[in-house]
This record gives sequence, C-alpha cells and structure tokens, in this order.
Amino acid sequence: MKLMSVEAARAAMLAEVSALPAETVPLGQAVGRVLAEDIAAVRDQPPFTNSAMDGWAVRSADAPGTLTIIGESAAGHGYEGQVQPGEAVRIFTGAALPTGADSVVIQENAARDGGLIAVPACRPGDNIRDAGKDFRVGDVLLRKGTRIDPWRLSLAASAGRAEVAVHRRPRVAILSTGEEIVEAPATPGPFQIYDSGSPALKVMVEAWGGEATKLSGVRDQLEAVVEAMRGADADLIVTVGGASVGDHDLVRAAAQALGLSLRVESVAVRPGKPTFFGVLADGRRLLGLPGNPASAFVCAELFLKPLVAAYCGTTAEPVLATARLTAPLAANGPREHWMRAKLRHDEGSTLAEPYLDQDSSLVGVFAAADALLRRQAGAAALSAGDLVEVLPLARAGAPS
Repeated sequence: MKLMSVEAARAAMLAEVSALPAETVPLGQAVGRVLAEDIAAVRDQPPFTNSAMDGWAVRSADAPGTLTIIGESAAGHGYEGQVQPGEAVRIFTGAALPTGADSVVIQENAARDGGLIAVPACRPGDNIRDAGKDFRVGDVLLRKGTRIDPWRLSLAASAGRAEVAVHRRPRVAILSTGEEIVEAPATPGPFQIYDSGSPALKVMVEAWGGEATKLSGVRDQLEAVVEAMRGADADLIVTVGGASVGDHDLVRAAAQALGLSLRVESVAVRPGKPTFFGVLADGRRLLGLPGNPASAFVCAELFLKPLVAAYCGTTAEPVLATARLTAPLAANGPREHWMRAKLRHDEGSTLAEPYLDQDSSLVGVFAAADALLRRQAGAAALSAGDLVEVLPLARAGAPS
C-alpha cells in the first residue's frame, strides 16, 4: 500500500470535506457550534455614558465643594434633568450620567448632610464609562467561522441576538468490526474483549461538535459489513478495526462494494499505519481506523478531529507545544511516531516523560497519558533534556 505522510494524508482528507449548510438555532443552543454568519453590533454598547461606581454625578469644575442634591439616577431609570453649577445627582453603577455632569465621585469619598453633599476634587471622566466603550454600531463582533463558547454567546446576546446561523453538525456513524469485540454488558467469550474504541470515539466526536451514532458492531462477514455501511445515515462513516489487509480485515472490501474511491491508502504513522480515507459512490466519506485503541485514538486526534471541524466550518489541526525530555529516546524508524507521554511542570519548564510501553493495544496507558510526543520519521536519538514536540490532550478535570 502507498504510504502518505501525516500532513499529506490530512490535507488529502480535508480536501474532500467542506462546511455543512447553515441552520438557525436559538442563541442558548449555540454553544459549541460554529457561526455561519458575521454578527455585527446594531447599537453602541453601552448605549449611553454611565457610571462605573456608586456615588455622585457632579461637574468637576464645582469640586471640591459642597453641592445641592437635586435627584437620583439609577440603572434603568436615569435623571432627566440637567446638572447646573453647584448641583449633584445621586448615581448608581450602570446608571446614565446626567446631562451637565462630567465626573462621578465615589460614595466613600463624599459626605452627605441632608440635602447637601461635600465632594473632594475630581477630574473630568473620573469613574465614567463612555458610550460605545465596549463596541460601536456596525462593529463586527464575531466573525463567520467562530466557535461559540459561553463568553462569545454573551457578546452575541449583548448585540441583541436571540438566534444565530450556525453550520449543521456533521453526522458521524461509528462502526466497530471484529469477531473478538463484544459490547458491555454482554459477557465476552474466552477469546473476546470488550469494545473500548467506539464508545470513546463517539464521545470524542460529540465533544468536537459532531452528532455521533454508534452502530451495532458486526462480525467478520463481508455482507454484514457492507449492509452496516449501506444503512449508515451519516456524512462521515468511521470504521474501527478491519482496516488492514489480513484475511479477516473486510472493511476495505466492503467499502469497495459501495464504490469506494480511495484518497488515502495508508499513512506513514505509528501507531495507525492502516488508516485510510475515501469517498463512497453516494458521496459519503469514510475514515477507516485501526482496531487497536491507541492506534484509533492517535489517528482520531490527527485526522478525525480536523475532519469534524471542517464539516462544522472551522479548523482544528494539531497545535504542538515544546517540552524537554526526561529520559533518552532511541533513533526513530521510517514512520512518524506519536508516543503516549506524561507532562509535568518544573521551575517554569514543561517536561515530557514518554511511557516505556507504547503497545497500541494498551488502553490504560492512553488513559494515563496527557500528551502525544511527536517524533519525525528518521529522527535521530535524543538525550534527556532535549526539546521535543508534544500535543497536549484534553483531559476532564485536569489542572489548568
């Protein structure tokens, strides 16, 4: 099989995927979705000059001095008169600054005596938020292609948006194959194991913005694999296992029966060499992942995550950081190697400790790892303290 580099394989896959059509959703349902439109301000924010503190709205030219209290300005209920020389208005945080006033004296610095208030010296603009301080009418607040999070949702809400146009979530069908795989809580036979790959991949896809469906696993029978693929209602079918060329690896043959046109035949990556990608005759895309969990999870980070992002209208190619090795590493072979590793921080440096056993079947190692350490194909041996590239993994509950 023709081997492609990781970068070339990812580029070939992404060339076959484009953002899905837009749909309008309530703003409260938009978190995690990607905007299919720009969001612009329809008014200034704040729309009026207001107080940043509780205190007294005054003319700075009258301070220091004792002023006559003429009214009150509260949030949502401004003072409609005008502040004349020698006058002050009681004001609260967020309330509109009355006409004529140019400063706010905070309440701790003033002394009230009945209808009079003694204020210290102040300057124009003290404790005031100008109209339009946050944004102005017509400003583009959020660009198309931005993924909405709670803070960006707040910005859209401040622009008066109750609904937004976002790209449809990609429908991803996950199909696990193999006689040796059973799904909990079924009791495995003496030569079977529980399916640990597809349940995790389903959650990954959903965390990355897709709608994932876990199809019922199929045995190593060609027609069964063909029918499972044929019936998958999805933009992208992800198979787990059966991706290689052994006697019991039927995924490629099943896909070919459905008119598969290969774009990636195999990848020069460790683990994950059998990974392939293509387009079925009906236009659905197919990503074939190896059955070993570490292989599937590594290739999910490298390929599936960017594919889901592309369908959503954004990008998510791996962003690497730099760390120092805690132990020496031998020279690497001809395939790019992504090693499970543990990160720790010491005196301002990030340290990477690769696990000694990198067997691609070890779920426990991947569960303990919080990064993938990248080694280029043909990389020379490294010593402890040398710099390496790492891809931090999202871990629930991990310290920030």
